[in-house]
Formats: sequence, structure tokens, C-alpha cells
Amino acid sequence: MMRRILAWLLAGVACAAHAGVPSYRVDYRIGFDPKRGEALVAMTVTPGDGRLARLRFTIDSERHRELKADGRLTRKGAHYTWRPPADGPGTLRFRYKVDRERGSGGFDARMTEDWAILRADRLIPPASTVAPDGAVAKARLRFDLPPGWTNREIGYAFSPSLDVFLIENPGRRFQQPLGWIIAGSVGTRRDLIDGMEVVVAAPKGDALRRNDVLAMLNTAVPVAREIFGRLPPKLLVVGAGDPMWRGGLSAPNSLFLHADRPMISENGTSALLHELVHVVTRIRGARGEDWIAEGFAEFYSIRLARRAGLISEARAEKALAWMREHGKDVRRLAARSSSGERTARAVALLADLDAEIRHGTGGRHDLDEVARRLVGRGRISLAELEEAVTAVLGRPSRVLQADVLAV
Repeated sequence: MMRRILAWLLAGVACAAHAGVPSYRVDYRIGFDPKRGEALVAMTVTPGDGRLARLRFTIDSERHRELKADGRLTRKGAHYTWRPPADGPGTLRFRYKVDRERGSGGFDARMTEDWAILRADRLIPPASTVAPDGAVAKARLRFDLPPGWTNREIGYAFSPSLDVFLIENPGRRFQQPLGWIIAGSVGTRRDLIDGMEVVVAAPKGDALRRNDVLAMLNTAVPVAREIFGRLPPKLLVVGAGDPMWRGGLSAPNSLFLHADRPMISENGTSALLHELVHVVTRIRGARGEDWIAEGFAEFYSIRLARRAGLISEARAEKALAWMREHGKDVRRLAARSSSGERTARAVALLADLDAEIRHGTGGRHDLDEVARRLVGRGRISLAELEEAVTAVLGRPSRVLQADVLAV
């Protein structure tokens, strides 16, 4: 029942948003071939009062295989251009090798005889499109499961009557599935938390503690809404143990968490809450400024835990003190990626910034107000962070003039 209500609500929002705008339909079908370790994709485009004239995308030639299409499909290196038939439905088909190792830390995509975990936005490459009349896509996704596979999940609302997931990515004209997919012999736990559908899924028999994850999210999610001012309609938490990636990885409407990760670490941080912050805020660092995204996610993993009553004020202060010590030797935050000591140094800087805002506004504001101004804006540069802080503080920040931020 909850799924049906959410599907109706999402469909209603989508219809209202697209009212009076020409559209065409895109039907995605994803199947799985466990013996070959491949996913099978079919993408069918059907003209409506609008039409997709051209679609361009780049493939991973080691993973995407056997591309075929109705209409005209041309290739230049790894770049493909598909022109669907103008007078009727056209289908693009291909196979995709699922297993993918993320350095030496394990797999971030994996298929066994019993299940598959992978990213939809790697399976179906991001595409640029041309629709001469400015039409938008109305998209649906159906899974075709092998014998013995009983479940499938992705971070979109499900329509039971159609047996499809409704793909709706606000702000995009062309709709493609994004985020984590899990399918197979999969156990799930689900709940409605502060208006957000939450699904926790892992292969049956896996060590992920689904109810523990739900319990923690039941406590932390309402606080996340208070801080950031919004939640996605659905959150899918995908989990698995070795040989999967031994950490957390966020994506639109979804996140992956290794089954062995503690809900709260000894240093007072939480991989689950860290990735939740990424999913809710969608804050990403501009090129060379990854510390902004990682610093905010780690700082708020501590703040969420504290405000939700999961750790004490003393424990939160110890967590921040640990961050200061761990990152004290970092001399420059700007870098292609941020982790470990660099992220810890970023957390210490954000804690100082929070204190500066509190003092400078007489306690009326703190870093939460800055975070709300950045939520949903995507890639954030240092200049944009400075602009948001100035708007809240009423003057440029002294903390953001620190030597560690020098280019």
C-alpha cells in the first residue's frame, strides 16, 4: 500500500510538472545473465506529441558490448550516436559486464549466481539528447529477473499496477535511471520515515543488519530534514559484505554500505550518516575542492548523531578533537580528492566556521544556514561557499581566509 501511494504521488507531481509540454516515452528493461556476469539492457523510445531526434553517449568499451539499435546507430571511437526511427518505437540494446573492482578495496559492482549490485548510471551511460520541439521524456524501468531471483530495488517509486519503477529526476528533460541497483535473492526492510520511503536491502544470508540501519535512520532522518530543509522521496540503502567495497558510497536517492561498517565508529563518526548527508544535500566539491563535499558530510555525520541523541555532547566534542589531531599536518585542502587526514582537516575548519558564524550573529545562525543555501546546487567552489557564508554572517569570513585554503 505504501508503495502504491508513493507511486501515485510521484506520478501526480510528474504530470503536473510536464503539463502542456510535449513528451515522448522511454521504457528501460534490465535483465541479468549470471552465467556470463552480464546485465542486458533494452531502451525503447516511443514518440508521443514530442520526439527524441538524437541521443549521444560514451561507452566503456571493456564493459558495454554488442550494441544494436533500430533506426541509425553510428560510432566514432567510444562515442555513439543513436537516431531512433521517426515514425514509431525504436529500441537500443546492449550487454554490460557487471563486475568492477575499485582499486584494492573490493568490488563496487558485482554479480553472482544469486544476486547483482551495480550502479544504474554506469550501466546506462549518461546521454545528451536532441528533441527539436523541446520535448521531455517520461520514463519507466522494468526488470526481467532470472529463475530464482525474487526481488529488485532502485531509488525510485514503484508502480505495482504497471510493475515498473517511475524514473523522475527533477530538472532533467531526458530521464535515465541513476543510483544503486540490487536484484536477486535479496532481503529487504522498508519504512516510511518523515515522509521518505526508506528501503534497506542486502543479499539473503548477508551480514548487513537491516533493522539496525532502519532504527538509526528512524532517529537521524527527521533531524536531517530539520537541518537541510529537504529529503528525497525515496532512499535505498544497499549493503553487502566481502568482496564488496569496504566502505560507503553515495549516489542519487541511494547509497551502498559494507556490511561490516559499524553504525558509529570509535572516533564518533558514522559511514551511514556520512553517506546520508551526501544523498540528501547533493553537495559536491568543484574541481580541486572535494574537501567541501567530504568535509560537510563528515562534519554533519557527527552533528546528526549528536542532535539525534545517538551520541552525547561530550562524545561529539571528542570526535571533533580527534579530527583536529588527525588532520593537523595538512597544509593545503585543495586536491583532486579528499579522504583521511585532508577530510579531517576540512571538518576542523568547518567547526571553526560554525563557531565564527554563531559568535558573529549572536547565536542566531550557525553552519546549518550555510548548508541549506548550498543544498541541491551540485558542485560548490570555495568562492560559492564564501558567498553563502557572507550572506549568513553579514561579512566575509576570517576562517575562510586561512592559509590552508590558499591555492
